[in-house]
Amino acid sequence: RPSSSASASSSAPSRPSSAVRFAAASSSASSSSSSEEEEEKPENPYADPNYPDLEFVNYDDPGYVVDQGIVGDEFFPTDAEAKSAEERAGDGEGEGDVEAQIEEMREDRRRKNDEYQFETYHERVLKNGDEEYRGEWTLYRTSTFLPSEDGAGAGAAADENGLPRLVKARKTLRVVSSGRKIAVETDSDFRVDGERIVHEETVARSPSSEEEGTAPTTDEELFVAEILSNKYWPDRMSSGDFRGPQGIMCVGNAYTICDAVPLSADGDDEHEHEQHEGPFAEYRAEVGIQYKRMRMRVKLDYRAKEEDNEDEDEDDDGPSSVHPPLYLRSMAVCRETTERWPRHEEGRTDVDDATSARLFGPPGAPGGLYDPPPVVGDDDEQAGRYMMVDLEGGATLLFPHRMEQDPGAFGGNGWVTSLDWTPGRIRYQVDRKVMGGYGIKGLRSLELSEVQGQDASEYRPNDGGEDMRQ
Repeated sequence: RPSSSASASSSAPSRPSSAVRFAAASSSASSSSSSEEEEEKPENPYADPNYPDLEFVNYDDPGYVVDQGIVGDEFFPTDAEAKSAEERAGDGEGEGDVEAQIEEMREDRRRKNDEYQFETYHERVLKNGDEEYRGEWTLYRTSTFLPSEDGAGAGAAADENGLPRLVKARKTLRVVSSGRKIAVETDSDFRVDGERIVHEETVARSPSSEEEGTAPTTDEELFVAEILSNKYWPDRMSSGDFRGPQGIMCVGNAYTICDAVPLSADGDDEHEHEQHEGPFAEYRAEVGIQYKRMRMRVKLDYRAKEEDNEDEDEDDDGPSSVHPPLYLRSMAVCRETTERWPRHEEGRTDVDDATSARLFGPPGAPGGLYDPPPVVGDDDEQAGRYMMVDLEGGATLLFPHRMEQDPGAFGGNGWVTSLDWTPGRIRYQVDRKVMGGYGIKGLRSLELSEVQGQDASEYRPNDGGEDMRQ
């Protein structure tokens, strides 16, 4: 596998058992090397005579290490690093001191990754705080939380397939979204510890709605107010929030953010593991893809039912009040552009006509999800917890309408939300995969697939849905 980093290269021994060409060759190779120098070089059986100066990476070399510093057991220090850590620990001190030094090295790598994620999110998703997104939000409520007397007949708990009904709001919402950095006091020497990211979303009233003078119903007003009051991110997002347990991460031109309200208010907020560990009474997640001036994102709001929290479930096989399931309450599909509003309207100059078709075109990704993720654990019943909907703009969304918080449910298998969208030449699919049980807030991975849109059908994965290699 070609390496993408020059720092990962190493000289190959004379006869490595497994080697690949490293894609970084010097274009200034000297053709006047003496015959004596060439004789001194060991013969490399993998060398290409047409490219004598190519370097090689031997992945069987025990000194070759790739470390992200994210999971404790994935870092294996080289002999030189272990020896250096032992020397710094001092003579006469135990192995615990060596482990402490190694853990310090791991933490340093994690901090650098935190900083990269923090800065990347601010630069790519929030446009360095210099631009605003103007978006049209399409709002949905699920029949799970609607009263039975609802005029649209959505009070039924489920449709003929056992899935909750999605009831679309009568009017779309125009919202201006932005984010920026603020400075905070800190004693840390790490620069980003003195910075936080804050988000802002405000409703923009359109002239047409004011002229019509048709106000929404009281029930709809409350629903809109609830959508705008929901938090999908920490009040002040720090670099440490990108580590995984908070459920926030970005990869390529995709990202995800998350926030949750614990089921019990007795936890100590000063302990991070208690903030990120369930069970939860409310759970909100957002996943999005951006392309040039456009952005497509989906907000999902989950709640535990009040009746599930009042009494213990009589069925021993089902979830009890200790870990009630989370049901989808509402969904917002946000189609946005910078500088102008996204939907074409006759006679308006503040609308981006070029992006209207890409955000509001025919619904559904061609052929459905490009790479359907695995959604089945030890029991096929988990597949019945998912819904798939086609969205205007050539997008398809897969998401769970009910997530169990019982650690023993479905063998502890986690959950996934997938968004597939082709805004231009490239087709994107982002998969937000989270843990199961009480760790449902924590990200297991955020995966992004990219393929030429016109070639997607030819190169569609046929592995039946597998996790990407980490």
